[in-house]
Amino acid sequence: MTQTFDRTALFTLARDLLTGGGLPPEKAETVAELLIQTDEIGVTTHGISMVSYYLPELAKDLMTKEGTHAVLADNKVTLLWDGNYLPGHWVMTRALDTCMERAAEYGMAAMAIRRSHHIGCLSALTRIAADKGYVCYIATSDPSGQWVAPYGGCEPLLTPNPWAVGYPGRDHPVLIDTCASITTLSKVREHINSGTEFAHPWMLDGTGHATTDPTVINQTPKGSILPVGGADHGHKGFAMGLMVEMLTQALAGHGRVEAPTRWGANVFLQVMDPEAFGGREAFVAQVEHLNEACRNSRPIDAARPVRIPGDRAASAASRSTSGGIALPDEVLTRIRTCAAEAGLAFPDPL
Repeated sequence: MTQTFDRTALFTLARDLLTGGGLPPEKAETVAELLIQTDEIGVTTHGISMVSYYLPELAKDLMTKEGTHAVLADNKVTLLWDGNYLPGHWVMTRALDTCMERAAEYGMAAMAIRRSHHIGCLSALTRIAADKGYVCYIATSDPSGQWVAPYGGCEPLLTPNPWAVGYPGRDHPVLIDTCASITTLSKVREHINSGTEFAHPWMLDGTGHATTDPTVINQTPKGSILPVGGADHGHKGFAMGLMVEMLTQALAGHGRVEAPTRWGANVFLQVMDPEAFGGREAFVAQVEHLNEACRNSRPIDAARPVRIPGDRAASAASRSTSGGIALPDEVLTRIRTCAAEAGLAFPDPL
């Protein structure tokens, strides 16, 4: 079940919860805005629902409230930042602005970031650059996390290691957003919170058997999330996971070697300007030619035509604008609890 809410009301609630948790207003507004944009495109696991996970981090001073990032290296086209465990959405908006400025000047720019806090939905971030005509790649990992077993092993070692690419199309950006594991930790938590199992055996119990039970991550021996490809072709997801950790940790010069214990994010960000290659107009022409060929491909099921990544996000954003933002009960339960504990009124559904 879902209920729909006014955008401004949800933004105000998210902002007020974060400021109540000690985040300065400017940072709280940036985080809240991106969380609501995430809900608008239908990714409710990473929208306002994340406030319920961020507030305990703020209360324990595990998410840094004051200050800014440190620039550790600046070679014009390549940069290295230390995020100092500041709110990831806030760090990433500044990183995107810097890389877009450099890409406009040099054609491309790349940045590695160590020790940011969680950066949220990658599509919401790549969409910022893609809407301005850039190609944007983002990958992230958490050096403190161990949730995904390497292929052939049954002990969790890696994080889901998401990566995303956003690039301009004619009507809306193409937004490819995936990860090296077969599902995300947020989806695992969602199933645990709602008391449901996965429809497919996407988990591995502590003895190495594939299962639909999400609670294996809380059992002893600890279970794990399977890599993309599952028990059959998981070597592909495992390789992808290694690539993400190389880009986000090895290039940042800081990661699992230092054995951090705080929830955080290492990031690799690259922005490219199509104008510096074959030109933006030619870029969009090529993208849309392939997009339309795919959409016009004869579908297996006529009721489910081929979609391009980003089509569903664009439709969700349009629905959110006209009819409000839809949130599932599992999210509402947690955020209502946060609001009640903070003494804030919860908005009425539309």
